[in-house]
Amino acid sequence: MIPLAIPNISGNEGKYLQECIDTNFVSTVGPFVTRLEEDVARAANAKYAVSSCSGTAGLHLALTAVGVSRDDLVILPSFTFIASANAIAHCGALPWLFDVSRESWTLDPEQLKKELQYEAEKIDGHLIHKKTGRRVAAIMPVYTLGQPADMDAIKEVAEQYQIPVVADAAAALGSRYKGNNIGSLADLTVFSFNGNKTITTGGGGMVVGDDENLLSLARHLSTTARVGADYDHDKVGFNYRMTNLQAAVGCAQIERLDEFVSSKRRVDAEYQKALEDLRGIGFFPKPSWSESACWFTGVLLKDTAEITVSEACEKLKEKGVGARTFWKPVHLQVPFKKAPKTTMDISESIWGKILTLPCSTQLSEDEQYRVITALKEII
Repeated sequence: MIPLAIPNISGNEGKYLQECIDTNFVSTVGPFVTRLEEDVARAANAKYAVSSCSGTAGLHLALTAVGVSRDDLVILPSFTFIASANAIAHCGALPWLFDVSRESWTLDPEQLKKELQYEAEKIDGHLIHKKTGRRVAAIMPVYTLGQPADMDAIKEVAEQYQIPVVADAAAALGSRYKGNNIGSLADLTVFSFNGNKTITTGGGGMVVGDDENLLSLARHLSTTARVGADYDHDKVGFNYRMTNLQAAVGCAQIERLDEFVSSKRRVDAEYQKALEDLRGIGFFPKPSWSESACWFTGVLLKDTAEITVSEACEKLKEKGVGARTFWKPVHLQVPFKKAPKTTMDISESIWGKILTLPCSTQLSEDEQYRVITALKEII
């Protein structure tokens, strides 16, 4: 079986893990944690970074740091993995679910502008959602599939209404927006290092940004809000720290970030080249203003395709190819069905038609040829 996406741990991971064992730094304090934070900040072009035990924990930290609290609303594209919405719920808040643009499959800035104009109003210095009476506390664009959102347009709206922006960039490390790295586009940006991400620590995340006060608060909250060496705590904090063991794996991984992202882009380009003439097939968007990290790659089965995504997955499995369906939008998920939402024309038209294909960084040319051949046969 050719797997969908597995980690590439053929570098210095074993060496660095052995160093953790030899020095007895295996828990949440150790030199690899500091090193990984510095490496990720540098790679993302951000001034500061704070590690966390998962991407979801990083989002929760970031949202809490910018002031999201109980009964607030956070603007979120519905076309995202449910962890984005869960992090909002962990704050006691609720997502206000938006559609995505066809151009990028990320938060639609035009819809954002119109909805805030007509569905929200300023009351006592706060932006209030008219129908629910809840404060709109933050905007969370999602860099879908490693593709940055149109951040200049989104930040223009955010600045107009004085709303902080927390970017869910879970799989986007290595992507670029208008020629630049993405770590300073939002007030806070959060990466995930889950096992299927381009860079992995087995499980972990990172909050990055340029605001020293926000990042200091995030670090304080992540370490149980402890004050000094004694057992004094000044806030309700979280135990969200990354271990030195995880960070050791991450340090070995990020040494190969450019190599891994290049591999992802090569795989994506080869699929498009080989499949572009296949009837009923479309591809993931590539807006001119950004360069995706191509975390996942695959195809869109158009209405003219004579097979569904589920059928394609089963037939590919029979041929030894690990393909998958994709995210069901948040507004269709049981925990968030009552969340306020916009029209969802784009999200509802694409989510059930996306077929993700094997895209591990170590995918060989022969393996990719097998995938392409199998897909052509079943289509």
